[in-house]
Amino acid sequence: MKGAHRDPVDHVRTTLPHSGESFIDTLWLPGLLLIGIGTVLIAGTVAATAYGNRDLSLILALIAGALVTAGALLITLEHQRVKRVERQWLKEHPERSQLRAS
Repeated sequence: MKGAHRDPVDHVRTTLPHSGESFIDTLWLPGLLLIGIGTVLIAGTVAATAYGNRDLSLILALIAGALVTAGALLITLEHQRVKRVERQWLKEHPERSQLRAS
């Protein structure tokens, strides 16, 4: 989709405009990357705990929690931006909002 970062909502091809939003909108990538790194650190926390290294497991758990929280926050903020773009688009194209309501 051309210019997906400006308008990532699929207005034409589907009745579910947010389907595949994370694939179309590349601004989700930092949040997804943070969640991925946080997930790897959670596995490291489990391994450190299994080996009895309490200090390392505590540090990894705190970092993992912070990364997963930050990633979820970034994704939430981006989704709010997408919804704001969609509301603006529907305001500019009232004929499409009538079609979606039916």
